[in-house]
Amino acid sequence: MSTESTPTTAPPATAAAGASFISPEAMLEHWQGHRRLTRRMLEAFPDDQLFTFSVGSMRPFGALILEMLSMAEPMVRGTVTGAWESSMARDARPKEELLRLWDETTEKLNELWPQIPPERFSETIMAFGQYEGRTFDLLLYVIDNEIHHRGQGYVYMRALGLEPPPFYERHLDR
Repeated sequence: MSTESTPTTAPPATAAAGASFISPEAMLEHWQGHRRLTRRMLEAFPDDQLFTFSVGSMRPFGALILEMLSMAEPMVRGTVTGAWESSMARDARPKEELLRLWDETTEKLNELWPQIPPERFSETIMAFGQYEGRTFDLLLYVIDNEIHHRGQGYVYMRALGLEPPPFYERHLDR
């Protein structure tokens, strides 16, 4: 007689109504850890290369930062209010302005996030009139997008001969 167990397929997420893997508070703190690291990347990036340097056909890091800014707060605000607006201009601007916008967005996320009812995370929504999905999937997309573009920033900094901040130090404040 064998003592090995037979693997089973996990039930669909909808079968575990009310169960969650991560609390909304922990999800925000996880995201803010990524945001702290991305901010340190922006601080370390050379001003004169922010909107001019890229590798291959990728966009410059400054343009990627503007994309992140145009997604983060509008996604959370839309989740809370149902108003889906993202009208941020993506024109090149000084690093100090990007850092100010980053910090303002961080504060807005901290203010808006607690207003998301817990059940909202599992609801299917239509973000910006075109992106349908469960709220937590759409929020994770915004987080994943930031991580992806920050990775591009790491490649750029290394290509410029610079040492980027350690990727595993998301817990550090500025």
